[in-house]
Amino acid sequence: MTKTVPQPHCDVRPQTRPLLRPDLSPARDRLIRLLRLKWVNGTVLHYWFLDGPAPQKEAVRKAFKEWKDLGIGLVFTEVADRSESEVRIAFDQADGSWSYVGRDVLSISANEPTMNFGWDLTDDYGRTTALHEIGHTLGMPHEHQNPFAGIVWDEPKVYAYFTGAPNHWTPEQTLHNVLRKIDVSEVEGSPWDPDSVMEYWFPAGLITEPARFKTGLKPPGGLSDADKEWVRRFFPTLEPTVPVLLPFQSVPLSLSPAGQADFSIQPQASRTYEIATFGTSDTVLVLFEEIDGELRFVAGDDDSGEDRNSRVSAKLFQGRNYVVRVRLYWAGESGQTAVMYW
Repeated sequence: MTKTVPQPHCDVRPQTRPLLRPDLSPARDRLIRLLRLKWVNGTVLHYWFLDGPAPQKEAVRKAFKEWKDLGIGLVFTEVADRSESEVRIAFDQADGSWSYVGRDVLSISANEPTMNFGWDLTDDYGRTTALHEIGHTLGMPHEHQNPFAGIVWDEPKVYAYFTGAPNHWTPEQTLHNVLRKIDVSEVEGSPWDPDSVMEYWFPAGLITEPARFKTGLKPPGGLSDADKEWVRRFFPTLEPTVPVLLPFQSVPLSLSPAGQADFSIQPQASRTYEIATFGTSDTVLVLFEEIDGELRFVAGDDDSGEDRNSRVSAKLFQGRNYVVRVRLYWAGESGQTAVMYW
């Protein structure tokens, strides 16, 4: 991108903050905060357009496709019915561009958007904006807020710049989106990537360190190599088949943090079943039903930071196929957990 005029920027929505017990170990606390907003791999995210011109909608479709074409395990499906969507996209030109982050979209009322685009998406800057907002929905934060970036700001100039056109931000918005450093417990310790699609365009004079960015920071636009590596690591390509989980048989799971295990459930009788993890661990467990070739959410549970295990109760029907996915946050001192249904 070669524009030198002031740019409109994403005003990402604040993330929810978990109320974790103060007696959790530092390692357990950090892993929960790091992973809690990430989707279970294999999730089908259904998106719905509230309104908007056809060219803008098509730009968003292409951005979803660009993320998907990296070979990731997440699936993006456009739906015609608002009630079927997790991601609801508006084009309110008076509200800027923004998104909620990761699984926070699930807490938003079905009558409200979870993402908005406030400017044209058909040029290079707009294309990058579409990729950027989808990146937030995948769970990615703003890259310049990485606490390991080492950025030193000329804060009065930063506030003055974002107060002016075209952003017209309050000081609180500028602090939230630019100057605030993400807590070290919520990042992986990865180095700063100034080429990331999650990075802002900054004019000269706002950054004093590193010295090479005193003249401005102008990411090339599009997905960087590090962006691609991140999303492929968190959402790798799914295996074409998964093992069958048999009733009343506990299956040990030897997973690293962020690791995931997937199983097929093929009930032999129609009744209510319990599906649960066991062991000293923090997990998110999600049950899907295969309907017309697509996995649809049935139930889920997240036990992170609590003295219990993830567990769902659901009526399953003979002759139908279900998939249960378990993603690990933390596995205790033993490093072991297990899953079973009955």
